[in-house]
Amino acid sequence: MKKSRFTTEQIIGFIKQSDAGMAVSELARQNGFSPASFYAWRAKYGGMEAEDAKRLKELESENGRLKRLLAEAHLDIEALKIGFGGKTLAPQCKREAVRRMLELTTVSERRACRLAGLSRDSFRHPPEPTAATQALSARIIELAQVRRRFGYRRLHDLLRPEFPNVNHKKIYRLYREAKLAVRRRSKARLPAGERQRLCPATVPNKVWSMDFVSDALASGRRIKCLTVADDFTHESVDIAVDHGIGGAYVVRLLDQAACFRGYPQVVRTDNGPEFTSRAFMAWTQRHGIEHRLIEPGKPMQNGYIESFNGKFRDECLNEHWFTSLAQAREVIADWRRDYNEVRPHSSCGRIPPAQFAANHRAQTGNNAVPSNPGLYQ
Repeated sequence: MKKSRFTTEQIIGFIKQSDAGMAVSELARQNGFSPASFYAWRAKYGGMEAEDAKRLKELESENGRLKRLLAEAHLDIEALKIGFGGKTLAPQCKREAVRRMLELTTVSERRACRLAGLSRDSFRHPPEPTAATQALSARIIELAQVRRRFGYRRLHDLLRPEFPNVNHKKIYRLYREAKLAVRRRSKARLPAGERQRLCPATVPNKVWSMDFVSDALASGRRIKCLTVADDFTHESVDIAVDHGIGGAYVVRLLDQAACFRGYPQVVRTDNGPEFTSRAFMAWTQRHGIEHRLIEPGKPMQNGYIESFNGKFRDECLNEHWFTSLAQAREVIADWRRDYNEVRPHSSCGRIPPAQFAANHRAQTGNNAVPSNPGLYQ
């Protein structure tokens, strides 16, 4: 807006002269303004004194200042929404937020850094990772590619012997920076029903849980895997693989496993025909073993073996393409050995099940279970 060459006091004086009876055309000719300007002044300042006009001018100035501040505040809010999806505290996240603000808004670098709470020097000169950090990050990526269903905590368990002075928080930061987060599997919502309590075992070889897992070869022919696990030590007692496994086959496999570990006190199974056959029932009676059958349609009553089977599918069956029965047996045996002796288990204090069993035997002085469970076949 063009600024008037007359002060507010002069304009109010012209209005008073007109009110005193002086013609507007004569007043305009004498002072060098147009009649239109005079009528605009009278609409704005008519009836005012000089002090009132001065106060109006101050209010207009203050109003303009507040409008500018409001516009700047809205610009800041827009920049913050673009830069930050939520609350962000890490410096590396703040740097990324500043970059988004500079790309998608008109704010300056200085203002974007002020909004993000980051110094301009820190934004312009991000820290360079040390050689040790780079080696750790490369090792995390290497392990994550081999063990695709492992999260950062299990990777930390595997890396602890190699990097003893690195805590889980640094592992998590490098894990997130490499975008290795494992997608969570959605769980089906089942109707609530009465559940039978799953009593945990208190000593090794007290309860063996067993179940079947199905898969197929590349040719399309089905294979069955009998999985047997110790509920206390969480060791994989045996995983038998064949095209067909009947009741007599199950009994022969369990007798072979008992040669190394001894017979369990209890076996927990579902109601499959292999576990309700005459051969299996006679085997439990012959060795004085209690047979616990879960209720039909309630697999969580056999939750330990269901959890083991989930890991077995994710980490072994879904990661390999079997071309023959011999190859399937070899790969599954290697996975079972890795599960028992290398893979950390959260229920065992984040150590492998074989090490947990060895520690328990050392504490109790019980040597009934061999020290190398990976040799069971």
